[in-house]
Parts: sequence; structure tokens; C-alpha cells
Amino acid sequence: MSPTDPPLPGEPIVITRDALRDGSLLARVRANPLPGMVVRTDAEIEASLDTTLATRDPAQDVWLFAYGSLMWNPAIHTVGSHPALLRGWHRRFCFWVRMGRGTPERPGLMLGLVRGGACQGIALRIAAADARNELLLVWRREMFASAYLARWVNLATADGSVRAITFVADPKHDGYVANLSDEAVASYLATASGALGTSREYLQQTVAHLHDLHLHDSRLERLERMIEQQSPDAA
Repeated sequence: MSPTDPPLPGEPIVITRDALRDGSLLARVRANPLPGMVVRTDAEIEASLDTTLATRDPAQDVWLFAYGSLMWNPAIHTVGSHPALLRGWHRRFCFWVRMGRGTPERPGLMLGLVRGGACQGIALRIAAADARNELLLVWRREMFASAYLARWVNLATADGSVRAITFVADPKHDGYVANLSDEAVASYLATASGALGTSREYLQQTVAHLHDLHLHDSRLERLERMIEQQSPDAA
């Protein structure tokens, strides 16, 4: 879910394809928004998607660059995937999460793409005929608020360069946080928990999935080690 997770009462929440398709996840978001949070209407979400897709060739498959939870829980149908490298952007824990994977008293942090460096992740291929329907599920998940900006980028893969959609951090968003030390980031990730799970699990899943693909993010790996050293007996 996006970095501006709203209160989700009740039992633990799992982001699933069905919950995105039937609108139940968004309904819970709209029923319990954070103070001051603006949630886009269905029409606004679809308009944002259509604006992004306006420059694509409708006969061509669409690529989506995943660098966080979309890697290990995409919740969409794809026709292929490849490890990919995005140059000019890097992943960083740069958004406060006060619900979902944290609380107002003990906020967590979520990943976004920020300028500089490079980022390894996964290029997900979506069939041309299904592209809008599948991406609408992604938009309901990532673009219901204003934390991310959708952007076309060029990815390097073993099969050559591909043009893909990804989500970069909007530094103007009120949940954006810059220049936290690794020690501070590790402390927040180690203690934050909410209906979607813990921020620590989010980090662990991301690192583990990168390792499964024989990819690495040295900063995320360092954060994971720091948390283990802080609480070696924690689950």
C-alpha cells in the first residue's frame, strides 16, 4: 500500500487482487482517512492512469518497474518478468507511515524512488490487451493519494532496454522525509507495526526477494543488519 496508509481497523490486512478489483480495500481507506489526508475519487484515479498511458502504443505490452512490495506481491497478472536496472534513481525509505505498517505514536517508513544513483528491481510485463485493467489495480494501490508520481523510465535488462512505468517519490508530499540517518531509519523500521504488518517485515521481504533474483541493495542489507544487531532475539 502507499506510504500514506490510513487506519485499517479490525483483523490484519493483506493486499490481494480481489480486494483491489472489488474496491473493498479503497473503501476501507476512504472510510478511515488520516487527518488531513485527501483520497482521490475513482474518476481521479482513472484519469491519472489514462494520462500516463496516453503516450503508449496500445498494441504494445506495458512494462512496470517494481522495487518494493510490487516485487513480492504484485497482485496483478503478468506475462513475464526480468531483473532490471534503473539508472538515475535509487530506492530510499523516505515516507512516513503512521497507519498500515506503523502508528501515529510509532511511525514506520516506506520506500520511494529518489534522484541519483541506480536501483535494481524487476521489470513486470503486462499484456497489451490487459494493460489498462491490470494497471488500474496498481493505481488503486499506489496512486489513491499523492505520495507518488507515475513516470516513464528506461530500464536496462539482459534483453536490452525497455520503457516502463514506475512510481517515484513526490518530495512535496507532507509525508516525505529526507536525510534521515541509517541509524534513525533502522530504529523506526524495527519498532513500527500496523494492520498491514511491520515495517521490519517490509524491509526483510524486499531484501529477500532481491536475493532470490541474485540482486543486492547494499543500503537495505545494512539496515537489516543494524536491526538484527539492535534486537537479535526479535522475530
